[in-house]
Amino acid sequence: MHIGAVMLFDGKAPSKGEFARHLGSRLHLVPRYRQKLAVPRLELGRPLWIDDPSFNIEYHVRHTALPAPGSEEQLRRLTARIFSQRLDRTKPLWELWLVEGLEGGKFALINKTHHSLVDGISGVDVTAVILDLEREPAEAPTDDDWLPAPEPSGAGVAAAGVRDLAKAPFGLAGRALGALRSPRQSLAGAREAAQGVAEFGWGFINSPPETPLNVTIGPHRRVAWVRTGLDELKAIKNGLGGTVNDVFLAAVSGALAEWLRSHGVRTEGLELRGCVPVSVRSEDERGALGNKITMMACPLPVYAGEPEVRLRIVSEAMQGLKESKQAMGAEVIAGLQDFAPPTIFAQASRLNFSSRIYNLLVTNVPGPQFPLYLLGQEMETMFPVPFLALDKALAIAIFSYNGTVNIGLMGDYDAIPDLDLIAALIEEEIGRLGKAAAAS
Repeated sequence: MHIGAVMLFDGKAPSKGEFARHLGSRLHLVPRYRQKLAVPRLELGRPLWIDDPSFNIEYHVRHTALPAPGSEEQLRRLTARIFSQRLDRTKPLWELWLVEGLEGGKFALINKTHHSLVDGISGVDVTAVILDLEREPAEAPTDDDWLPAPEPSGAGVAAAGVRDLAKAPFGLAGRALGALRSPRQSLAGAREAAQGVAEFGWGFINSPPETPLNVTIGPHRRVAWVRTGLDELKAIKNGLGGTVNDVFLAAVSGALAEWLRSHGVRTEGLELRGCVPVSVRSEDERGALGNKITMMACPLPVYAGEPEVRLRIVSEAMQGLKESKQAMGAEVIAGLQDFAPPTIFAQASRLNFSSRIYNLLVTNVPGPQFPLYLLGQEMETMFPVPFLALDKALAIAIFSYNGTVNIGLMGDYDAIPDLDLIAALIEEEIGRLGKAAAAS
């Protein structure tokens, strides 16, 4: 469950030392990047975040260069190899790769972070640690005096984990007392939550169809990219209705319909189900540590014959999902982790990514619509890198930045050897939607 991005910059790359010093001067803005996991022996309590006493930024900042000609295809292959390697669980769960030698005198940054550190929304905020709004780097207060807290003993870790579990009933009791103080509001909330759980549970009863996308996957990955523009997607939604996200989902639906048929799968009456992560982080929690996402299941109508028909189906379905209680239901189910032993906690956490709910991950991460800079060099573009859950051979993410929209595809190396074909089909489908919008 590694997530990240590939950022392309115009101009000369900084040296590894210069970049490491720049990052180190701002690392206190994301304190968890200096922490590692401590797992109690025999899983007697919850894993804890603790300061890494041997933290060394030189380990996490990697430096490499592409051989000539330094094409984007080579960069994609490098990205796929990096994301195929599991992060060392005994160290803070992130890496930043500084890549030189790209065509046109460009360089790249490959950001690889474990999903437990960030979610799709706060992950964009984390990039503000190294990126600036102006070409001249902003002066950031340094924390050269940072000292890690003493590492707890094994017994201390176990005691803290058990203590954390023991607090859960009191938290539940506190919420119960709050419900007694405002019974009418609590009753309404409970009714909505129950309705949401029922809608979410429908996804378990009505499993998504079996497809070549849902097979046992290995550790190796492929990466592909699609470039488009925000104005282009807005023109489609203005002409045909819906939202930019609906246009994205419709384009994915059309591309997958064509890809499935190329693999001998009949698509008549076939509807795939996409997993759309939803941030449940409130406005006053922006910048807080941790992972606060839930998911919604959306239909991907590969059975529909025309691009505009697929868009209409997706738009109507997504509007209905937004009005339903699905997101709340998923959040309530994920909330079971507040009072569960570690083994049950792990199973409850996987409910959001159960193979019984969806066929593939499709996520839209909105980015800043203004240029960002790294040590004086402008970021030209950014490609998102989603993760593959178990038995999911494909994940697709879309990221908007400064008027551009980039789609990143992550595929299992063996299950989807023709990932580039899916990328090309998405590009073609956006073109078809554009023609339909112009004709309307």
